[in-house]
Amino acid sequence: MQQNATIEGVTAKAFRVPTQNGPEADGTLRWQATELVTVEITSRGQSGFGYSYTAGAPARELVQSKLANCLLGENPLSIPQHWRRMNDTLRNIGRPGLGMMAISAVDQALWDLKAKLLDLPLVELWGEARPFSLAYGSGGFVNQSDDELEEQLQQWLDAGFAHVKIKIGTDVEEDTHRVALAREVIGDNVQLMVDANGAYDTRTALALIKSIQPFDVCWMEEPVSSDDLDGLRWLRDRAPAGMAIAAGEYGWDLHYFRQMLGTGAVDVLQADATRCGYTGFYQLASLCAAFSIPLSAHCAPAVHAPLCCSVPSFRHLEYFHDHVRIESMIFDHHSELKEGTVSPTRDLPGHGVSLNREAAEPYLI
Repeated sequence: MQQNATIEGVTAKAFRVPTQNGPEADGTLRWQATELVTVEITSRGQSGFGYSYTAGAPARELVQSKLANCLLGENPLSIPQHWRRMNDTLRNIGRPGLGMMAISAVDQALWDLKAKLLDLPLVELWGEARPFSLAYGSGGFVNQSDDELEEQLQQWLDAGFAHVKIKIGTDVEEDTHRVALAREVIGDNVQLMVDANGAYDTRTALALIKSIQPFDVCWMEEPVSSDDLDGLRWLRDRAPAGMAIAAGEYGWDLHYFRQMLGTGAVDVLQADATRCGYTGFYQLASLCAAFSIPLSAHCAPAVHAPLCCSVPSFRHLEYFHDHVRIESMIFDHHSELKEGTVSPTRDLPGHGVSLNREAAEPYLI
């Protein structure tokens, strides 16, 4: 019956959710809200759901004016065909950035719908590689006070995380202070990760790496811009053996990721299915396996949960404060956090994430 199914509806909405306690900041950006685009695709009484953050109203318009026309009346099971047609449709507009965030939200919804039409949890449709994903607590914004940072770190410890990540990128002295404080709070048995969000040039970043080395930092994310592949490789060659250089969260397609891997710029590659889609993320996982480089999922933990249990060469999933809060506020989802690990739903078809219309209504754009 599903082979004769057709896509009957494509609906996109945009939302703007204010941050929890006023402005938040990293090394290069300050924000007071997160914008999202959500997509629902219907066929035979089933609805698939997907979302992307930071895109908001412009991505909603792209879905409604361009991408929906690629899908309506088509077979919802033919996702490779839809992936190609959507990418072709946005060729002249520009796929990277806004275009890929719109495509990614649609792609998630298509996979969710396919799993529902086949009455399978998405993790079973793809095939399970592991029962759960290691996750790390993430936040620690640079404008937090010491007391606020300590409180958030303690919350992650109480949740059982064995890895935590804080933002840096103010200056070497302040960053070193924050790293030292974090190490004091979490003790010696929890792995400490930092993210500079591309705030530094290569030599300042190297000075920072040397300054925080005594605090056993295992992960340095975007010490320089992720577009500076030569700079990332230069720092990777000079970082201590126990400190992984990571980047890739702004990748949109395989060409970007292939270049980052080919230049040897990172020890761990990051990717975000709200920017490269489930389809692109899955393709990338095979590319990482070919390069013997582990893959880490960036943010949006609810929609990443089944994906991270299915792909090879996987390291961990980012349990980012803002997105955990948003997913609990305006979505209904069934992934489970337990002792620092995240498990996808196995009791429901699809990925187990849907829009809570009543809760989301006040944030509608």
